[in-house]
Amino acid sequence: METHKIKIHTEFIKLQDLLKFAGAVETGGDAKLIIQEGRVSVNGEVCPMRGKKLHPGDRAVIDGETELIVI
Repeated sequence: METHKIKIHTEFIKLQDLLKFAGAVETGGDAKLIIQEGRVSVNGEVCPMRGKKLHPGDRAVIDGETELIVI
């Protein structure tokens, strides 16, 4: 699994924004689609909410292949 650590300078980042910021998707529409398809899990559970707030220490996994760790 490919792992990327994403440093944020705010209290939290929304899931769809994390995917765009990390370069995992090109547009918000792409983020919305893969989240709605159930291809993204947050902290081990499939997350259907693109506005889910992620804080430092949270992990998002896309298709079981790419892990994004918020730091």
